[in-house]
Amino acid sequence: MQEFQSEMISISDLRSGMFIELEMGWMGHPFPTNSFKISSERQIDTLRGLGLKQVRHIPGKSDAPEELLPAKVVPAEPLVDATKRQRQKNTEQLEAQRRSLVFCERRFGEAARQYKQIMAQVESQPDLAKVQSQALITDYVGELSQLGETVIRLLSQGSSERASVHSVNVTVLSLLLGRAMGLSQTELQDLGMAAFLHDVGKQLIPERVRLFNTGFSIPEIHLYQEHVKHSVELGQRMGLSAAVLQSIANHHEMVDGSGFPKRALGTALSRPAKILALVNRYENLCNPRNPASSLTPHEALALIFAQLKSRYDGVVMSAFIRMMGVYPPGSLIQLLDDRFGMVMTVNSSRPLKPRILLHDAKVPMHEALIVDLENAPELGIRRSMKPAEVPVESIDYLMPRQRICYFFEREKMAQTSNAAA
Repeated sequence: MQEFQSEMISISDLRSGMFIELEMGWMGHPFPTNSFKISSERQIDTLRGLGLKQVRHIPGKSDAPEELLPAKVVPAEPLVDATKRQRQKNTEQLEAQRRSLVFCERRFGEAARQYKQIMAQVESQPDLAKVQSQALITDYVGELSQLGETVIRLLSQGSSERASVHSVNVTVLSLLLGRAMGLSQTELQDLGMAAFLHDVGKQLIPERVRLFNTGFSIPEIHLYQEHVKHSVELGQRMGLSAAVLQSIANHHEMVDGSGFPKRALGTALSRPAKILALVNRYENLCNPRNPASSLTPHEALALIFAQLKSRYDGVVMSAFIRMMGVYPPGSLIQLLDDRFGMVMTVNSSRPLKPRILLHDAKVPMHEALIVDLENAPELGIRRSMKPAEVPVESIDYLMPRQRICYFFEREKMAQTSNAAA
């Protein structure tokens, strides 16, 4: 094995292309590994922020030319002081991560509880159900219009019943996709209302057929499909707009005419209806009736693209894949260095560089910082993994969700709650 000579250089002389080694513990800095090649000015700024005066440089592994190397070595700050400072910074970042997660989970939980309340009163008090639904969606649409760049965040496993979780998930993803596709405020409001209330009619069909099962008999399939008609009828009693009712009526229709209840073709479907149909199918694949048959978010997206492409609008599908990324939040992945992780957040403007929770046996699970792959190019993703393919110790560490729940937050908020690499 080839050995490379190293030398200490001043922190002020760092350049992109230099290969360095940090002589401190993993928790003493926010980088995924102790040795790496510098690839950005942001990494240099982070190194300077550690309080170090010098770092170990390995010319033999560097791209930087020799003339960039310094002739003078600056005395290093005591390692214990730098480590102590970085531990404090890590503690602050961990607390920011927790605050951000708690905030998003509280918002999701409030929406799920509100959905359950609306379901209970929609028949007896349809006007009130409409007002409460509109207030929630107006709040979401207004918030999204002011956020600038957003990230899609994976939440802890939801405690609400499946119907509520499904409704809120579909609403969040539909609004994000509609926004990404340039829908107007009015269109987003209508899309949000349709997404939130698309399954409200399920309470009028027998409970045994409210969640689709591939083992249904023909009569049971027909009973299940009637929930669309009932949802439209309840929407009419609520006084929903024609655009909202149309999207609700078509949330199981496919552009190739294979959907139900009318087998409508794509030319008869509005853009919001196409968005709702795709998001609804994705959510059902991730969170099916039987958890044992659930797909990881990456698997669900791959299945839709590979096998169901003809059923959904191509423009909508392309926009959805761009927004969610190849590895949507909740996906288990293996890195190029063979370690395992789970995608936690995705920025729709940079979907190929998600933020991940990385399994590192040296770091206690409760101290794990989320790693931003945009700033760690040496940690590229090799492939997506099924839970059964991941070692037990990594599964115990990463704790993949049996129920996938999503919410949105401002990109700047996410940056402050993730490790800077």
